[in-house]
Amino acid sequence: MTTSASENVDDTLTSITIPSSSPASRFVNWGLSYECKPLAIFEPENERDCELVLAFARKEGRALRAVGVGHSPSDLACTGDFMLRTTKLNKLLEVNLEKLYVVVQAGITLSDLHCELAKHGLAMRNVGSISDQTLGGIVATASHGSGIGAPSMSCDVSTLTILLADGSRVSCSRTERPDLFFASLCGLGATGIVLTIQLEVERAFLLRDELCSRTFEDVVTNLDGLVRSSQYARFWWIAATHTVKCSAVNRTLEAKRPPIPWFWSVFMAYHVVQFLLSIGRYIPYVNTLTGRFVAWLSSGSVTLIDDSHTIFNVECRYPQHTTEWAIPFSNAPACLRALHDWMDGEAANPQGIRPHFPFEIRFSAADDIWLSPGYGRETCWVGIAQYRPYGLNVPYTRFFRTFESIMTQHGGRPHWAKAHHFGPEELKKLYPRFDDFVRVLKEVDPEGIFRNEYVRRHIFGEPIGERVWKARKRDE
Repeated sequence: MTTSASENVDDTLTSITIPSSSPASRFVNWGLSYECKPLAIFEPENERDCELVLAFARKEGRALRAVGVGHSPSDLACTGDFMLRTTKLNKLLEVNLEKLYVVVQAGITLSDLHCELAKHGLAMRNVGSISDQTLGGIVATASHGSGIGAPSMSCDVSTLTILLADGSRVSCSRTERPDLFFASLCGLGATGIVLTIQLEVERAFLLRDELCSRTFEDVVTNLDGLVRSSQYARFWWIAATHTVKCSAVNRTLEAKRPPIPWFWSVFMAYHVVQFLLSIGRYIPYVNTLTGRFVAWLSSGSVTLIDDSHTIFNVECRYPQHTTEWAIPFSNAPACLRALHDWMDGEAANPQGIRPHFPFEIRFSAADDIWLSPGYGRETCWVGIAQYRPYGLNVPYTRFFRTFESIMTQHGGRPHWAKAHHFGPEELKKLYPRFDDFVRVLKEVDPEGIFRNEYVRRHIFGEPIGERVWKARKRDE
């Protein structure tokens, strides 16, 4: 159940409040790993509704959390106060075919945006591995795709329209209120409610994806050359066999090619693998066998040609616990070798971790967004996941803890959408503009109306544990 704001703030006290005990106010993220029960959930249909909800939150002295589809595998979206869902703020408002930009509402999902752009022969410049998230969520976390020449997707934003805590509606860009702009491009939802986004786009284009398998040693030894030999390189390392599925993606004028047949891409790679993962919950060694099976499935060389967003995206498969860290590209070989040695040690230990797969390895160019993990440096992103077959929980904390320790030792910055343990003291050392970000938050939102528990914990150092929002309180 969701409720639109009425035309009178006083009326909203009875017409849009949902008791915290009501199941209607329950929020669960996509990965089924975090849940919360806001005091009320609102689903505005227009900007005026947003203003009314904000006025109501101020009147009630409650924080207000703007949330899209809730894809973040952390408690970034969670709150015990008020929640504003942007799912109906999903319109394409303007298309400029001469200057190649569009203006859209922040609640539009990337998948819907791809469809709208295609109607005009346009496409996003770069896209990450999935398109389920809202554009506002992508911008709030400086999310990324892969390609050493491609910075975070937030870098394609030229103007933002934001509803500030005092109820004012402002625009910002690199030349107009630049501090607010750079803070909001990875603002964690804390600078205000992003209403509209002006996004730079391109004429629609096709991509050619050449997939092959290499050994881990081959990839790490020749990492710089492999990464720079294509426009959008990305790798998936399966530790059970130390083989790496390599994807070399480039723009092309060739005709589309048919996708991988359903039997291999869905039945074998999805249904059979999910069944094996469910067995691995009880017999951990099966995870190793499943990794070898997946390595065999992906061992052949394949060439795909399709629309850009189709090639950029990969199948996210199952709900999952996941974490991802960004290290300087120059540190990547040493970091990957450290991960390799750790995995070998676990494999040799009868009681060692038998993790899922793969290690996803991606790359991005340096950018100038204050809290972007790619700020000021070419970046290698390394992500891991523990899948939840059929929605069932799996052990993950010991695996994640050691992984994060190794990433930290090599200059890692955590992906903001994903769970991490860093507070302001650690973040100040990693982000030269961290204090500027905090300054902007205090200027535009002195009472902290847009600071949910995640922001208060990580940015302001308040002792608020994330486990209060865990969907499952125990790690099996």
